[in-house]
This record gives sequence, C-alpha cells and structure tokens, in this order.
Amino acid sequence: MTYFQAIVLAIIEGLTEFLPVSSTGHMIIGTALMGMEPSPFVKLFTIVIQLGTILSVLVLYFKRFFKSLNFYYKLVVAAIPASVLGLLFNDFIDSLLESPLTVAVMLVIGGLALLFVDKWFNKPQIDNSDNISYKQSFIIGLYQCLALIPGTSRSASTIVGAMTQNLTRKAAAEFSFFLAIPMMLGASVVKLYKFFKEGHTFSGEEVNLLILGNVIGFIVAIIAIKTFINLLTRYGFKVFGWYRIIVGLVIIGLILSGQSLQLI
Repeated sequence: MTYFQAIVLAIIEGLTEFLPVSSTGHMIIGTALMGMEPSPFVKLFTIVIQLGTILSVLVLYFKRFFKSLNFYYKLVVAAIPASVLGLLFNDFIDSLLESPLTVAVMLVIGGLALLFVDKWFNKPQIDNSDNISYKQSFIIGLYQCLALIPGTSRSASTIVGAMTQNLTRKAAAEFSFFLAIPMMLGASVVKLYKFFKEGHTFSGEEVNLLILGNVIGFIVAIIAIKTFINLLTRYGFKVFGWYRIIVGLVIIGLILSGQSLQLI
C-alpha cells in the first residue's frame, strides 16, 4: 500500500462511514479501482481506520456521552445481534469483502429502498434518541444485521430501523452515529487480534499508514457528519438513494461487460 492509496481510502472512509451509502462497499470498490491486492494489511487497514471516524463522533457529541448509563446500555443492547452474527459468520463475511459485484447489487437494492423511506415512515414521534426503549434499541440492532452484507450500509440499515421505531430522521441518524462506536471498535479489535494471531506484524511504514489513515478519516468524518445531518433534514433520503443506484449500476455494467475496475 502506498501513501497515496492510504489517503484515498481514508477520505472514502471519512466521507461514507456515516452516510447511507455503504462505507465498506466504497472501500471495496476503491481498492479495486486502484488495483490493490486484498492482502492481510489492506484488509486490516480498511477496518482499523474506522477508529478515527469513531473519534469524530465522540468529539462532535461529547456532551451526549455523559448523560446517563441507560444510554450506554441501550447501545450495548442494539449492538448485540450484529456482533453475534458477525462472529459466527466472520469467514463468510470476509469472503464477501472481496466481491465488488455483491457490493454493486446491494447498492442498487438499498438505493431503491431509500427512495421510498421518507414516504413509508412520515409520522415520527421521537425527536431525541435518548428516549427510545430497550426493545426499540434491540429492534434497531436487528436491522443493523443487514449491514453484514457488504454494500448494504450499516448507517442506512440502522437509520431505517430507527425510523421504523418512530424516530425522526435526525434522531435516527444520531443514534446510528452512536451505535457505530461499539460496532467499529469491536470490529477493529477482532481484526487486530486475528491479524496478530495469524503471525502478521506491522512494519514501521505500515504503522505510519495506519496513523495517517486515522487522522485523515477523523477530519473528513467531522465534515461529513455535519453535512449529512443538514442534507438529511432538508431533503431526506432520495438523493442518497439515487446516488447508490447510479454507482451500483455503473459497477455492474463494468463487471458484466468484462471491463477491469482498475483505474490506477
């Protein structure tokens, strides 16, 4: 991995992690476009730089994390379903991470769903994610399980799940941001454990790449979160739905025509 590739992937991660467009899917497409081999370090890098984006949520919503322990308990409850399934099907999920076609198909399917979300759930009653129950938290966690399929989007699945529980778009998006913290932290820890267990180590340059990726991801994610909340509040999900459909169809077209995705 070069420094240029690390910067590009970090920008992609920061821009897409909290948007309903699938950060994992975009990372897979990004590595394919740059002709990167799915080496153990590349796979690790795409997961561990999420730590920088986690920090962006902590910085932007610093005060929210000191309200009550119940808030943390609800996040834990919501994190349970995807955590259990992720551990049980880790190897299968890893195999899907190498499939741009899977990503493209799920981008289109998810995009079609986002075109209608605003009409399906247009009578929200909860404008503060602190007010949801444990049962609602668990149901949102069940929706998050859909994101185990690359291209689905953890953000999209949890926001839609929250909207089914009568949260406003803004409250649903914020709960999705908070829920990302235990999920991404857990994924990073598991990936690091697996990396070292298989006998891999970091070179000095790889440590620098990880630091660079996390710093850039942190900065870009702060900008992306603020922009996303404004867009979501004003325009809803349609713009993200059409974006997903267009990107997915372009990738499918390239794959079916036998064209290489590599640009660099």
